[in-house]
Amino acid sequence: MPRERGEKVVASNRKARHDYTIEDTYEAGLVLTGTEVKSLREGRASLIDGYCFVEHGEAWLDAVHIPEYNQGTWNNHPPRRKRKLLLHKAQILKIHNRVKEGGYTLVPLSLYFKDGRAKVEIAVAKGKREYDKRQTLRERQDKREADRAIAARRNLGD
Repeated sequence: MPRERGEKVVASNRKARHDYTIEDTYEAGLVLTGTEVKSLREGRASLIDGYCFVEHGEAWLDAVHIPEYNQGTWNNHPPRRKRKLLLHKAQILKIHNRVKEGGYTLVPLSLYFKDGRAKVEIAVAKGKREYDKRQTLRERQDKREADRAIAARRNLGD
């Protein structure tokens, strides 16, 4: 059987990009059980309430919902459990120092398979205030309107 190639996104946290200003992103492996991997391959996961933290020099992913595998037996996994992230020690130290500074948090952005291995994209992020969110939406809307106006001018010129 040939190995998998490419990326297959299982879940993404679009609300995180709205609620936070993303500073740095990291790709981390996940320590999973067999039934968790099978459930992920079916495309079932939710990052809505998920968060990451560093504890005793190890990075952890918590509150991410990976539902039980349908054909699993009595040894099925609990849907919301603490999962270890696989990162280099230097990366963990850098993340820990950044989060310890204050004002920064560690959020999962997406969960995907890359060449057959489960990965999670995590980000060091700073929370946005309500007016920052409105400002971002306004800028996006203004850019969209400007692009429409430019496209309309081009079509008139033809």
